[in-house]
Amino acid sequence: MNQFINPDSPLMRFITKIACSVYLNILWFVCCLPVVTAGASTTALFYVTLKMAKNEEGAVTKEFLRAFRQNFKPATKIWLILCGLGAVLAFDGYVFYHMRFENVFWTIAAAVFLVALAAYFIILMYIFPLLARFDNTVTAMFKNSILLGMRFIFCTALMSAIYFLMALVIIRVFTPAILFGEGLCALLCSYLLSNILKLCEQQNIREEPPIQI
Repeated sequence: MNQFINPDSPLMRFITKIACSVYLNILWFVCCLPVVTAGASTTALFYVTLKMAKNEEGAVTKEFLRAFRQNFKPATKIWLILCGLGAVLAFDGYVFYHMRFENVFWTIAAAVFLVALAAYFIILMYIFPLLARFDNTVTAMFKNSILLGMRFIFCTALMSAIYFLMALVIIRVFTPAILFGEGLCALLCSYLLSNILKLCEQQNIREEPPIQI
């Protein structure tokens, strides 16, 4: 029994990290309120949760705010690009949904749209964790997000499931879960991404990698 209540036990450390993720979610939500700062806020969130996944976290608030300031410009640029691409995809999706035709052209166009939509969600899941760990150009960040998402497809599927289940819980089961939803998702995804990003760091040290991390 003492193993479970011991503050240094793996279980208690994990519970502590869950509690920190709730606090981080509040920080993330507040810093997202101007909307245009959502990219910087998400990057800061992953900066801290990736450290938590490696047991390297320090002062959570201080680290979050420092990462927010340091990555503000590139994260905001990426976020605005993603917003523009998202608006285009949303419009295309609306058109495809309301203009269904039974011909080869519509089928091919719909297939291309679905591939583009999948690529967009892969970028959303990977680009801010990448920005939290690496310095690179915006173009390289987009490219690397796609390459990593395709290379580590099992991780991509698990991350997609995490976000989907959390969205399902918030929409259908317990709406107040939004108070900790993104923070918890970021923490769980950081555990999945930790070894992948470490592999990228090692590859970057050894050679000029095909993935431009």
